[in-house]
Amino acid sequence: MNDADLLETLVSSLASEETVYSRWCWSSGTDLAHHVRNLAKTAEADWAHEAVRGATGPTTIKAIKTALRPVTHDTATELMVNLSIDSLVFPGHPRRDLAHARRAATKTTAILGPGSEWFSNIDGPWTNGRAWNPVTRHTFDGVVAGRGNGFVVVLLQVGED
Repeated sequence: MNDADLLETLVSSLASEETVYSRWCWSSGTDLAHHVRNLAKTAEADWAHEAVRGATGPTTIKAIKTALRPVTHDTATELMVNLSIDSLVFPGHPRRDLAHARRAATKTTAILGPGSEWFSNIDGPWTNGRAWNPVTRHTFDGVVAGRGNGFVVVLLQVGED
């Protein structure tokens, strides 16, 4: 299996049919914020029925870019695991197997390589709480996006309480 096929399998396995969205693509030189915004638009369309009436969020690439902060390779791996298995809205009720999520996230970051760049809207490690800069119009959202070795990966969770 080549890296592109493996990456497709890995990032898909980190997503869920409920509130976690993933996307990978070949890196085209497009800003990561553009990829985050495209996935956010998909999530917002799927979750339009759950959004608070009149709720607004970032709608421009510039606003998304402002929300994203650089994170380390290790932090990106941990954030992907946590976004995959734990709900931002109702934490403590795992959605999938932790060991699988850790393997998938670790392999994903390895494919993008040690020189990859990672960004998130979540401020700090998950264990320190979940403060974030919104990238959607939903009450809760968290995103990790990275690029390296010719690939882009985005994992996004949205939610409402």
